[in-house]
Amino acid sequence: MHRNLKNTKSKNMPNWQFVIMMMICVIVWALAFPFIKIGLRDLSFVNLTIMRFFVVCVILLTILLLKSELFSKLHKQDIIPIFILGFFGVIVYHLGLNYGEQFISPGAASLIIATIPVYIIVLAAVFLNEKISRIKLLGIILALGGVLIISIWGTEDISIEIKYISAALAVLVAAIMGALYTIAGKKLLERYNGLSLTVYAILLGSIGLIPFILLSNFGLISFISKPLLDEVAAMSTDGWIAIIFLGIFSTVIGYIIWYVALEMKTASEISIYLYAIPVISTIVSYFFFGDEITLMFILGGILVIAGLIIVNMKTKHNNKKID
Repeated sequence: MHRNLKNTKSKNMPNWQFVIMMMICVIVWALAFPFIKIGLRDLSFVNLTIMRFFVVCVILLTILLLKSELFSKLHKQDIIPIFILGFFGVIVYHLGLNYGEQFISPGAASLIIATIPVYIIVLAAVFLNEKISRIKLLGIILALGGVLIISIWGTEDISIEIKYISAALAVLVAAIMGALYTIAGKKLLERYNGLSLTVYAILLGSIGLIPFILLSNFGLISFISKPLLDEVAAMSTDGWIAIIFLGIFSTVIGYIIWYVALEMKTASEISIYLYAIPVISTIVSYFFFGDEITLMFILGGILVIAGLIIVNMKTKHNNKKID
């Protein structure tokens, strides 16, 4: 009964509130990219991932203990699937992204990450039987075109550089994991609410970091990472700020919003919002790092916004299909 009431309330959320909720999600995810760069100054990509999810797990365990009435019951048969969902969809995603950002340019990373909605649309059609109308497909194509323009010509000094092909492949793997996290999560949302699934997936998935913690502490992966405790002891104030922001905003808030949104709409519909991330990232770089934007960025931004508007256009036919 509680589940049915919850779903009814979610579906009745005004569209403008849903858009605001999604924009909060993409803003905190867009800000993650510069904070990852800051964190990588003090920590290896492995230790950055470990410290980020240490913060996340402390927060989520606190929420779980203090507000247990908000959570769906965790079924025994779902423990392994949810662990796999969390480990590959969240932990492997961040390990791949953190490693890749060391050796490829932001422009290259943006282009690769921009493929996530494409994977989601394809996988949603295959595994979730989601249908995309022609008008929504037009919006997706417009937004993707805008992202490509921003990634390639958005700022004056932008470059598409790949130092190691392994770094590009790592980001590509991260993109695929991000898409699979969404599709697999959509199926599990039939039994769990968005908050519950997010918390269970991240907490269980973070168990997969234990081998990395042990290997790092004992210096057994010195070829890719210094000992965790040594790097943490030497962390700067900026490094701690980056870790805390990534943990609280980009992970806890961002991931909870994503699965709550996935309860309300199809995977294909919410995936389009990811195209707003490079728009926001470029604007942030303009104000904080002095990167000069170009007229092509404005064109790309207009295309992304137009795509978002088209995908969110409501018709009687669409409302019936979704409800």
